[in-house]
Amino acid sequence: MSAFLAAWLHNIDPYAIKLWEGGPIRWYGLSYLLGFLIGYLLVRRVAAVGVSTLQPQKVGDWVVAVAIGIVVGGRLGYCIFYRPDLLIDFHGGFPFWGALELYKGGMASHGGIIGGIVACLYYAWRHHHSRLYLIDLLAFGAPLGLFFGRIANFVNGELYGRPSAPGFPLAVKFPQEIDAWPDEQVYTLYAQLPPPPELGVVGQQWTIPMILEQIQAGNAKLIEIVEPLITARHPSQLYAALLEGLLVFVVLALLWVKPRKPGVLTFTFLLTYGGVRIFDELFRMPDAHLGFQALGLTRGQWLSVPLVAAGVAGLIWCSRRRADRVGGWLARKS
Repeated sequence: MSAFLAAWLHNIDPYAIKLWEGGPIRWYGLSYLLGFLIGYLLVRRVAAVGVSTLQPQKVGDWVVAVAIGIVVGGRLGYCIFYRPDLLIDFHGGFPFWGALELYKGGMASHGGIIGGIVACLYYAWRHHHSRLYLIDLLAFGAPLGLFFGRIANFVNGELYGRPSAPGFPLAVKFPQEIDAWPDEQVYTLYAQLPPPPELGVVGQQWTIPMILEQIQAGNAKLIEIVEPLITARHPSQLYAALLEGLLVFVVLALLWVKPRKPGVLTFTFLLTYGGVRIFDELFRMPDAHLGFQALGLTRGQWLSVPLVAAGVAGLIWCSRRRADRVGGWLARKS
């Protein structure tokens, strides 16, 4: 990788361990596991030293419930908000339903937020906890999970950015953009390539997955042909990791140094996450099948507008209500 990622052709293998086609371990899955682990450690810290009704030994049970909610909500959110066709995609091969093909990627952070909130509401009802406090815990742990998720998006070469200015020092060329090319442009590329490396396969033809695999394997001859055709873009996934992940976490960590009214952390998360998501989407290419929406905004920006509104309204509501303060990751119980 050259300095500052300048004009670098993205060639990262999305598999941490690949024993067969499609598996078994992708960096994407590991990022989710790491996010849940860090979330567990953060929440356990709050439960141990802050003002909390959730006992430290029960944090694991809560995290499992929330993890299920985030994964289910994230996948359903992706299907509903971005790919509704997957809900009616039934076929003969395992897992038989497009909505269950998580190994192909496709999670929506807005759906994950909704799923996590639903899980908190269920856990609060089932175990008689404060609903808003549990959602505050979710909000505290979520940003670093989002950070690792966006890093995984970069590793996968998905959700890539809009074209950058010539000479932009952070520019990255994502060969995954070939999948969005018109058919004629793809066929023209195929015609320029040498024979596929799968020797002995009669009639073997190039496919886009084969091209990506060969780039990740370091096929110099193929890279020499493909690289000049790829657009230099903003690494928008890394922008999102820094803004949606680290920046939002720092804001919440500073806010929760001491206990706050239930809901303050949640509504601050909605406001800050929604706001930075609207901003960093200015650098991200909209989904090819969706394009730009009303007023030139992306689907992600429109989904973030209600979060900002809810955050502002919620903080006003919290400032006017009387409630005992909870949480705090530096506070000590008296």
